[in-house]
Amino acid sequence: MIPLKRLRPRTLWQPSTGPGWGSLPEMLLALTVVTGLVDAVSILSLGRVFVANMTGNVVFAGFAIVGAPGFSLGASLFALAGFLIGAAIGGKMNSRVGHDRALHIRAATAAELGLLAAALIIAAASGDAAATHGTLDLAKSAVAFGGGVTDALAAILAIAMGIQNSVARKLAVPDLTTTVLTMTLTGIGADSRTGHRGHVTLTRRLLAVITMLVGGIGGAWLVLNVSAVAPLALATGLLAIAVGFATLAGCPCEPRAGSGDRLR
Repeated sequence: MIPLKRLRPRTLWQPSTGPGWGSLPEMLLALTVVTGLVDAVSILSLGRVFVANMTGNVVFAGFAIVGAPGFSLGASLFALAGFLIGAAIGGKMNSRVGHDRALHIRAATAAELGLLAAALIIAAASGDAAATHGTLDLAKSAVAFGGGVTDALAAILAIAMGIQNSVARKLAVPDLTTTVLTMTLTGIGADSRTGHRGHVTLTRRLLAVITMLVGGIGGAWLVLNVSAVAPLALATGLLAIAVGFATLAGCPCEPRAGSGDRLR
């Protein structure tokens, strides 16, 4: 059993040697919650389209091509294109500010905040059914969002997730990809390491899964019972807090020997 004081993100992601990751784990866990919120919106109100998980999105596009009901080919294609654009933007960030992890995470989170704020405004101003009602309250024949709004939201949210995925890949904090849990779950099932480090690794992987689950649960409840705007507002608020936290707390830059958890 791991003592509760050792379950803090910084402790769980502290390497056996070296100064650690500073406040990056908290930041990336918050972004993982945002992923769950955003995918809840996209899947439940944009025609069953992923904006963070492109594996599922490609499969959904295939379903739509053969005419499976409930899937939007347009939204899937816009999401795929948006994700590629976001990944390209993230790649440019990697090359320009990747040497400074503090600036890198702030720039990426701020860009994601701007995109989600734009999506929130579009959804709220659309006047469509899902902007004011939970999808459980909509008639079976009602369309959550019009085609143009659906495609725009899918593209904008996918750009944000592409940036997030690219930056998380560059930062390479162990077991914190923020958008995909396939390898995390594979590690939980496949790795059989024991001892303290093995328990810590399992705990942090479970924490990554739980944060995504929390985001998905919260996002789905809001979409179903309140509106699709509500989880977008919550995700935007979380990103605003994350940007403020990154600015005030001083997220890690380049590691310095003997600096402990705080790298800056």
